[in-house]
Amino acid sequence: MANHASADKRNRQRITRTARNRAIKSELRTTVKKARTALKGVPQESATPVAAAVSALDRAASKGTIPAKRASRVKSRLALALHKASAAAKTAAS
Repeated sequence: MANHASADKRNRQRITRTARNRAIKSELRTTVKKARTALKGVPQESATPVAAAVSALDRAASKGTIPAKRASRVKSRLALALHKASAAAKTAAS
Protein backbone atom coordinates (compact mmCIF):
# COMPACT_ATOMS: atom_id res chain seq x y z
CA MET A 1 0.00 0.00 0.00
CA ALA A 2 1.45 3.34 -1.05
CA ASN A 3 1.87 5.95 1.66
CA HIS A 4 2.39 8.92 -0.65
CA ALA A 5 0.64 10.17 -3.74
CA SER A 6 3.88 9.90 -5.70
CA ALA A 7 4.31 6.27 -4.66
CA ASP A 8 0.73 5.57 -5.70
CA LYS A 9 1.38 7.14 -9.12
CA ARG A 10 4.60 5.14 -9.57
CA ASN A 11 2.64 1.96 -8.80
CA ARG A 12 0.01 2.84 -11.42
CA GLN A 13 2.77 3.53 -13.96
CA ARG A 14 4.45 0.21 -13.14
CA ILE A 15 1.23 -1.71 -13.74
CA THR A 16 0.61 0.04 -17.08
CA ARG A 17 4.18 -0.42 -18.33
CA THR A 18 4.35 -4.05 -17.21
CA ALA A 19 1.17 -4.87 -19.10
CA ARG A 20 2.40 -3.12 -22.25
CA ASN A 21 5.84 -4.74 -22.11
CA ARG A 22 4.35 -8.17 -21.48
CA ALA A 23 2.12 -7.86 -24.57
CA ILE A 24 5.00 -6.66 -26.75
CA LYS A 25 7.32 -9.44 -25.55
CA SER A 26 4.69 -12.10 -26.05
CA GLU A 27 4.01 -10.95 -29.61
CA LEU A 28 7.75 -10.73 -30.25
CA ARG A 29 8.42 -14.28 -29.05
CA THR A 30 5.61 -15.61 -31.24
CA THR A 31 6.87 -13.75 -34.31
CA VAL A 32 10.47 -14.90 -33.86
CA LYS A 33 9.30 -18.47 -33.26
CA LYS A 34 7.30 -18.38 -36.52
CA ALA A 35 10.36 -17.08 -38.37
CA ARG A 36 12.58 -19.85 -37.00
CA THR A 37 9.98 -22.46 -37.89
CA ALA A 38 9.69 -21.05 -41.41
CA LEU A 39 13.47 -21.25 -41.82
CA LYS A 40 13.29 -25.00 -41.25
CA GLY A 41 10.79 -25.30 -44.11
CA VAL A 42 10.99 -23.82 -47.60
CA PRO A 43 13.62 -21.03 -47.72
CA GLN A 44 11.82 -19.03 -50.43
CA GLU A 45 8.74 -18.71 -48.21
CA SER A 46 10.67 -17.85 -45.06
CA ALA A 47 11.74 -14.33 -46.10
CA THR A 48 8.38 -12.81 -45.13
CA PRO A 49 8.27 -14.21 -41.55
CA VAL A 50 11.90 -13.20 -41.04
CA ALA A 51 11.11 -9.65 -42.19
CA ALA A 52 8.14 -9.56 -39.79
CA ALA A 53 10.37 -10.74 -36.95
CA VAL A 54 12.99 -8.08 -37.75
CA SER A 55 10.28 -5.42 -37.71
CA ALA A 56 8.91 -6.67 -34.38
CA LEU A 57 12.42 -6.72 -32.89
CA ASP A 58 13.04 -3.13 -34.01
CA ARG A 59 9.70 -2.04 -32.59
CA ALA A 60 10.35 -3.71 -29.22
CA ALA A 61 13.86 -2.23 -29.02
CA SER A 62 12.63 1.27 -29.87
CA LYS A 63 10.06 1.10 -27.07
CA GLY A 64 12.70 -0.08 -24.60
CA THR A 65 11.00 -3.41 -23.99
CA ILE A 66 14.16 -5.31 -24.93
CA PRO A 67 17.74 -4.04 -25.14
CA ALA A 68 18.85 -2.79 -28.55
CA LYS A 69 21.86 -5.11 -28.60
CA ARG A 70 19.65 -8.15 -28.01
CA ALA A 71 17.43 -7.11 -30.91
CA SER A 72 20.50 -6.67 -33.10
CA ARG A 73 21.87 -10.07 -32.11
CA VAL A 74 18.63 -11.91 -32.83
CA LYS A 75 18.19 -10.07 -36.16
CA SER A 76 21.73 -11.01 -37.14
CA ARG A 77 21.16 -14.68 -36.33
CA LEU A 78 17.89 -14.76 -38.26
CA ALA A 79 19.54 -13.13 -41.29
CA LEU A 80 22.42 -15.61 -41.15
CA ALA A 81 20.03 -18.55 -40.93
CA LEU A 82 18.01 -17.19 -43.87
CA HIS A 83 21.19 -16.78 -45.93
CA LYS A 84 22.35 -20.32 -45.12
CA ALA A 85 18.95 -21.78 -45.95
CA SER A 86 18.81 -19.88 -49.25
CA ALA A 87 22.34 -20.97 -50.18
CA ALA A 88 21.54 -24.59 -49.35
CA ALA A 89 18.39 -24.45 -51.48
CA LYS A 90 20.33 -22.98 -54.42
CA THR A 91 22.98 -25.69 -54.10
CA ALA A 92 20.36 -28.42 -53.94
CA ALA A 93 18.47 -26.99 -56.92
CA SER A 94 21.52 -26.95 -59.18
